[in-house]
Amino acid sequence: MGRIEVVPLHELRPSEKTKEIIATPPAFRGLLPRREYSAYKNQFGRIGVVAGSKGFVGAALMTSQGALRAGAGLVELFVLEEIYEIVASAAPMESMVKPVRSYRDLLKQKTDVWALGPGLGTSRAAEVLELIEKAKQPMVLDADGLYILSEKMAALRRCKGERLLTPHPGEMKRLFPDHKEPRAGIATKFCNRFAVTLLFKGSRTIVAQRDRPLSYNTTGNPGMATGGMGDVLTGVCAGLVGQGLAPYDAARVGAWLCGRAAEMAIFNDGQSEQSLLPHDVLDHLGQAFDEIRS
Repeated sequence: MGRIEVVPLHELRPSEKTKEIIATPPAFRGLLPRREYSAYKNQFGRIGVVAGSKGFVGAALMTSQGALRAGAGLVELFVLEEIYEIVASAAPMESMVKPVRSYRDLLKQKTDVWALGPGLGTSRAAEVLELIEKAKQPMVLDADGLYILSEKMAALRRCKGERLLTPHPGEMKRLFPDHKEPRAGIATKFCNRFAVTLLFKGSRTIVAQRDRPLSYNTTGNPGMATGGMGDVLTGVCAGLVGQGLAPYDAARVGAWLCGRAAEMAIFNDGQSEQSLLPHDVLDHLGQAFDEIRS
């Protein structure tokens, strides 16, 4: 299947009880209003990024850049002291890099949204699991955050805040083993069991939440099958939640934006499926935002 386009027929009203929808700009109407002229940064979310470890500094940087490019008001990147100097010297100048001794200390932070997991490693699994469970703010979970969670899935039932999980198929097998049905069925059953939002990545990314229609993404290409794309998506989704979108809507819009930016990098800027990199997606997010509004 190639590129999907939707032609709205305004005289036809979809049923409010529909079980499946597709994610396109008309479906996002009203979710990204134009900013007031008097807007200031505190209105657009303070995003706390918990990512990176030795050898995986890039994941933390891409997650932070994703949140910044998605419009977050402030982005704070929390890393262990052992990699602080490396990260601080390489981080986007618009972000604030802060060293931590224990991830448990982050429960005291006045963050609006957490983006947790990319490149985090598992050496502090107990601390990370406690943060996942006890943080009252919404949290976008990816990569090592999902790996740590998969070892103790019962914690997902005790979370004090909203959780958006963003697994690829391999991670989904760890989170929800022994389910071999189609992806839509897996997503539905998972959200019926756990009160979370699920962004199930794939060639047609699915966003699911209990009592909400399954949403199928319509953008993207095989060039996105490279390390770091999920880190950017995690940051973008967190940035959108910080601006007031519900996790379900942030997941739908975030997946669409990243996929469309990847398409633009290939069709408009000379990249190919082989050469496409996560920073190409970051560079084209602005154009993708403009297309939603137009």
